[in-house]
Amino acid sequence: MSPRNILVTVLLSAAALGSWYLANQHDDRENTDTGTQAVSRGYYLKSARILGTAADGSLLYEIRAAHAEQRSDTEVAFTDVLINYSPASDVPWTVDADTAVANQAESVLKLQGHVRARSSEGFSGNDTEIRTDYLELDPDRYVAETDERVQIRVGARSLTATGMLASLKENQLRLKSNVSGKFAP
Repeated sequence: MSPRNILVTVLLSAAALGSWYLANQHDDRENTDTGTQAVSRGYYLKSARILGTAADGSLLYEIRAAHAEQRSDTEVAFTDVLINYSPASDVPWTVDADTAVANQAESVLKLQGHVRARSSEGFSGNDTEIRTDYLELDPDRYVAETDERVQIRVGARSLTATGMLASLKENQLRLKSNVSGKFAP
């Protein structure tokens, strides 16, 4: 082997080792950054159960969800949501939806997708069901509101409207506009 070939082999080996070292250092920095990003994303829960309590610590309501994920420091998103009021709260309503978003700055849960509120002791003491695609629920004040189209069934009667404000504790309902209905004897 000539001195020239030996020199070329040494230089190529040094270049290969140098590029391997630089590539390895770059991968370590990426792994460190990715680890930090994963931590900053927040938490993720399966089969979540969140309890809402009164000032005295008594149970007001329960939120159950298939998944809960922290989106930011103040926002949590839920999927397959079911909200039940406690028997002690004397609010005989359950609310379910495909998704919900809770924001720490607001006391309102924003429910979307096949939202349904039901009660066996609803308006006028009849089985009652409210359906809409979007509903804002303040579970602490027992108030549900939407500006979207709603379908309401009270016993054998049915109504549709655009917008609604309901007080679930008092079983009172106010429809906002475009009200039409069907009343069976």
